[in-house]
Amino acid sequence: MNDYTAKDITVLDDLEAVRKRPGMYIGSVDIRGLHHLLWEVVDNSVDEALAGFCKKIIVTLHSDGSASVEDDGRGIPVDLHELGKPALEIVMTKLHAGGKFGNKVYKVAGGLHGVGVSVVNALSEWLEVWVKRDGEIYYQRYEKGVPKTELITIGQTNETGTKVRFKPDPEIFETTEFNYEIVSRRLKEIAYLSSGLRIVLKDERNSKEKEYFFTEGILGLLKSLNVGKKVLHEPIYIEGKKNGIIAEIALQFTDSELENVNAFANNIKNSEGGTHLIGFRAGLTRAVNEYGKKNFKKFEILSGAEIREGLTAVISVKVPQPQFEGQTKNRLTNTEVKTAVESMVYSGMLKWLEDNPKDAEMLINRLLVVKRAREAARRAKELFRSREELSITLPGKLADCSSKKAEERELFIVEGESAGGSAKQARDRRFQAILPIRGKIINVEKAGMIKILKNEEIKAIVSAIGTGIDKNFDISKMRYSRVIIMSDADVDGSHIRTLLLAFFYRHMKPIIETGRLFIAQPPLYGVKKGEKIYYAYNDGELKKLIEKIGKVEVQRYKGLGEMNPEQLWETTMNPEKRIMIQVKIEDAKKADELFRVLMGEDVESRKNFIMAYSKEVRNLDI
Repeated sequence: MNDYTAKDITVLDDLEAVRKRPGMYIGSVDIRGLHHLLWEVVDNSVDEALAGFCKKIIVTLHSDGSASVEDDGRGIPVDLHELGKPALEIVMTKLHAGGKFGNKVYKVAGGLHGVGVSVVNALSEWLEVWVKRDGEIYYQRYEKGVPKTELITIGQTNETGTKVRFKPDPEIFETTEFNYEIVSRRLKEIAYLSSGLRIVLKDERNSKEKEYFFTEGILGLLKSLNVGKKVLHEPIYIEGKKNGIIAEIALQFTDSELENVNAFANNIKNSEGGTHLIGFRAGLTRAVNEYGKKNFKKFEILSGAEIREGLTAVISVKVPQPQFEGQTKNRLTNTEVKTAVESMVYSGMLKWLEDNPKDAEMLINRLLVVKRAREAARRAKELFRSREELSITLPGKLADCSSKKAEERELFIVEGESAGGSAKQARDRRFQAILPIRGKIINVEKAGMIKILKNEEIKAIVSAIGTGIDKNFDISKMRYSRVIIMSDADVDGSHIRTLLLAFFYRHMKPIIETGRLFIAQPPLYGVKKGEKIYYAYNDGELKKLIEKIGKVEVQRYKGLGEMNPEQLWETTMNPEKRIMIQVKIEDAKKADELFRVLMGEDVESRKNFIMAYSKEVRNLDI
């Protein structure tokens, strides 16, 4: 059409625009975006605490699917704004409206754009707000961002504060069910970062209640991150103030091979780091290398990655005017923060090394061992760069598919030669490849990189997928659109599945992050009624099936090999009927802790975990 005129230009109201393009404001409409709504409201209360006016926050997950956040801060202003409406209504319905654009009300705040609570309002089926201030209790209700009542007075009080209750709109979100563990972990972090702030989490859905109150600050958070790890020294604490930027850093080295650094700006977790993380890494690298050159004759310059192996750290900065990438605040971008943090970490770390010569010697010697081990691992990794060397593992193991298009192909990693044989017969050869593995792969939590790279089963997996691992990983070279773990429904099968998940999480994480790793769900039971066979995937389904069709012959499948190829195709491999679980990393820290406890060297943590969850075990000896 050529009649493109001014009439074709659509102008959306503020909150209508939010509902049209929610991803611009909360990142996504999945479970992360859902919880981001809650963080926006919680962050406003935390800002009151940072300003010195809030001592307690109560977060409630209600049984009707709504959530509420109540604080004892000053209460959002309710007097008439120059736009002709109460200030509360302006805050709730207008983007870029708030008290954080200047430095008069909040010297330091997490919410700066003034869009947080108005976005929550826009993306909620309904939202209610109560404000206590000036001796009165005020109330107003909204639906999909639109006021449904005037601001009214409903009582008197001597208290102050704000309570916001909202129900996420199912028309917007893929899921509207808040996850207790996700909320609990975030509130616990906030309580550590806000020493002296009391946070209460109530879950009406199952009558849970938890209170978080910590006085150790980020040192307490650091210790919680290192539970189950072998630490090499007492925590290092560095603090300072430069050009109005306040920084606190706590760090500790462990015997792990992994780096775990958590960065926060104004109590907001920056999952993608930013300038404070860059400054921290630069200051740490400079201090360690300077001390090493000065005090060790055969010292070799260490890279930042070598220094940070096994490091756990918490970086918390308070910035008067923080700048973030996007509304979700995943990355801090203030350039002046890098300079300030780098300077503080450099001088603080250098002082600690000089004041603790025994710990410093132990640390430098360990880092030099790390450097040599990494060089050896790099040489070992070259095995994977040669197709000729890797192809040795392929014949007889990988039954590849005929399609040449990666987007059509899928790889089944199958436990055992017997099950692998059934799967090869059951598959659709056009797009399904089968890689049988023999028994349990090496435990990547305990094995060094060289041992991992020499393991025949791992070499076969990496060769088949084609991406390489760790720093050599290249998702564009992946030969399949998805990888599917298919193991027996017994204890050994669960162990093998966990070992494989640990390997993918540690060394091929982008496959999980891009949603390409799946777990096949074979049925637990074959239920025969006359000549017809039904399938049940759990005890509940079996019970319902028996109740529905009466007396039957039940077969418990202990392994994939017990099903003939036709049954395996029908139940587990047929794309039109199969059930698969997509593996997701909702919280890398949680996955890190679980793998470390279940499969690491700390026997005591594993014992405590087993004791804590033993009552929940079902079918231990299947």
